[in-house]
Amino acid sequence: MYPASFEYHKPPSLERALDLLTSLGSGAKCIAGGHSLVPAMKLRLIQPDHLIDLSLVESLKGIRRESEEIVIGAMTTHWHVESSPIVRSMLPSLAIAASLIADPQVRNRGTIGGSLANADPAADYPANVLALGATMICKSATETRAVAAEDWFKSLLTTTLRSNEILAEVRIPLLAARCGAAYIKVPHPASRFAVVGVAAVVTLDQAERCAGIRIGITGIGEKAQRGYLAEVALRGSSLQRREVLDASLAMSDAFDLDEDVLLDVQDKRYLCSLTMARAIHEATVAARKHAI
Repeated sequence: MYPASFEYHKPPSLERALDLLTSLGSGAKCIAGGHSLVPAMKLRLIQPDHLIDLSLVESLKGIRRESEEIVIGAMTTHWHVESSPIVRSMLPSLAIAASLIADPQVRNRGTIGGSLANADPAADYPANVLALGATMICKSATETRAVAAEDWFKSLLTTTLRSNEILAEVRIPLLAARCGAAYIKVPHPASRFAVVGVAAVVTLDQAERCAGIRIGITGIGEKAQRGYLAEVALRGSSLQRREVLDASLAMSDAFDLDEDVLLDVQDKRYLCSLTMARAIHEATVAARKHAI
C-alpha cells in the first residue's frame, strides 16, 4: 500500500527544521528513522501534508558526557547507543536495552528520539528512561523545554511533545556509587517488541539494604509506567530473592494491564511480576559490584 501524497523536506539544521515545523503548522510531521512512521503512513493511519526529514541535522546526533549526565542526541541510532563506549561503561543496562531492539537493520536506522517520540507502549526505551530518571529536552523556534521521563508518556502513542517542538536530546544522570541498573525483556517471538520489559535501578546503603529503587515497565498497558508500589514496598528491605518476588507478586494488582493476543491479563500480571523480580535482582547484583 502506498502512502497519501505529501511534500518532502530535508533541512540541514535544527533551526531550519524548527522554522519549517512552525510555518507549515499541524500538517507537518518530523521523521527520524521512519520504522514506525512509514508503515503507519503506508496504512494511511497517518497522512501528513509535509514530511520533515531530520537525517541531515548533525546537532541531533551523538553521545557525550556532560558533568554527571550522559547526553544522547535524539537522532542517535539504536546501534550507536548499543555500541557507544560511554553508554556501555556508564549506563550498561541502556546499551543492553538498545541491543535487544528488533533486528540489526532496524537498529541501524531507528533512533532513540524517534522511539521516545512515538511512545510505543511495547518499546524498550520507555521503561529504561523511567527507571534511569531521564529528562527529555524539547526545542521549538522560541523555547527550550525539559520534561522528566515520568511526565513524558501520556497515553497510547502520545507524549507531551508539542506540535511545534522537536525532541532534541535525552539526558540521563550517571549512576552513583552503590547503584546498579538492569533491563529484562520477554520479547514477542515475531516482532521482538516487549511482551513485558522491566528496567530497575537499585541503590544500596552501607548495610546493603535498599536505599532507593526505581522501576520502569513496558509492554503491559497503553503506556510505559512506574512500579511505584513495589518501589515503596522494597525501600529499606534487604532485597533477598524471596522478598523481592513476594513484593512483585503482591504489587501486581496495581499494574495497569491490557491483555493481548499472547496473554490474558492474569498471565501477563504473573509474567510481569517474575520479570520485575529478575530485573531487581540483577540491578542489586550490579549495585554490589558498583560499591566503593
